[in-house]
Amino acid sequence: MVPEIKTMNDPIEKLIAQHHIHEVECVIPDMTGIARGKILPKDLFLSAGEMRLPKSVLLNTVNGQQPDNGVHVGDTDPDMVCRPDPATFRVVPWAAEPVAVVIHDCVEWDGSPVQLSPRAVLRSVINLFTQRGWRPVVAPEMEFYLVAQQQNPHEPLHPPIGRTGKPEAGRQSYSIDAVNDFDPFFMELSNFCSVHRLGVETLIHEAGAGQMEINFAHGDPLELADRVFLFKRTVRETALRHKIFATFMAKPMETEPGSAMHIHQSILDADGNNIFSKPDGSASPAFFHYIAGLQNYGPQVMPMFAPYVNSYRRLASQMSAPTNLSWGYDNRTCGIRIPNSGPDARRVENRLPGVDVNPYLAIAATLACGYLGMLEARQPADAVSTSAWDFAHALPRHLEDAIEKLNACQQMREIMGTRFVDAFCAVKELEFKTYNRVISSWEREHLLLLV
Repeated sequence: MVPEIKTMNDPIEKLIAQHHIHEVECVIPDMTGIARGKILPKDLFLSAGEMRLPKSVLLNTVNGQQPDNGVHVGDTDPDMVCRPDPATFRVVPWAAEPVAVVIHDCVEWDGSPVQLSPRAVLRSVINLFTQRGWRPVVAPEMEFYLVAQQQNPHEPLHPPIGRTGKPEAGRQSYSIDAVNDFDPFFMELSNFCSVHRLGVETLIHEAGAGQMEINFAHGDPLELADRVFLFKRTVRETALRHKIFATFMAKPMETEPGSAMHIHQSILDADGNNIFSKPDGSASPAFFHYIAGLQNYGPQVMPMFAPYVNSYRRLASQMSAPTNLSWGYDNRTCGIRIPNSGPDARRVENRLPGVDVNPYLAIAATLACGYLGMLEARQPADAVSTSAWDFAHALPRHLEDAIEKLNACQQMREIMGTRFVDAFCAVKELEFKTYNRVISSWEREHLLLLV
């Protein structure tokens, strides 16, 4: 068993020696949330103290293309400096020999943050709260599917075979037996998450066949984004060891519900009091302003909540996903749900993001929406006590529509930076353009000989 790390503030040199580390995975999250970087021998990692990467690495699309680099990083495609964040040091539990992973911050040569870095964007949003004496707290819920391995992308996905020798039949929501069918996988995943210090809590079987959900303990937004970033890789690596796939697609199977990353959020003041509650325990004006901010700006930041063409297939009524930004108390049909809680735990659950998001950007966007709502003292619509699935669809229906809304939102440009918004939209536009060239099997089946 890998020794437990006693403190997250130990120098990296001490941690490397403590765990007998041979190599260090030096990683940054790009705009899609994919880990990019270098693997360095421990001595080179310690002597260099940092790594350099082309700034354009941040601009990779999910399929490996890049928009026009010159517009966003300059014609010479210069390097950026990537500095290790000691708090993110973790042992890689599935490696054959002692290996560590360290998330890096991207900075310019003068030490200022690289504006295109998702981690820097989240830091800047958190800083807006800090300047007002507030501390945001978040807790993500991660849904994902276990599916049978296959190599043909043209074939539909199927649930994997568990210990019973049969795939799941029908919906097994909250089934203990359905989870136990994959005990070896979950036992190893639990161990890896513990060694990796990911702070996961509850495991449940969700509604879809082979769909699972894991919840995280609440905490600092940047730390939680780091943990989600590392968790996705941990799940995929564990699944491969058990000869199955784990997917974080928002809608991997046509007839099954999609997978979300619900984000619970609250705001504390300098004394640790929840600003969503008054001293008498009732809801504060800030609570309603925050909800109104999500209602008003949520549609403008949909590319960060639904970043791919597949993401919009999840957002369909009667499929456990929101279609608008109604809000309600303990109402899971709404885009904004208020869980039952005491005054100290009063929080807002954003149910829009799919699990395919870049966690840094999804958390930054939801906090930015709430911040603007409080700053502008916006008032929400009335709470909904019936099914919000019966209401009109009020979200962008396609990635192209969502990109246009984000491009036109001046408030988000001011909070996240115009350079970042332009580059992020360019990445999403290129992904959509690439997808739009694909002729689907539906088109061949129904148009080839009939029109």
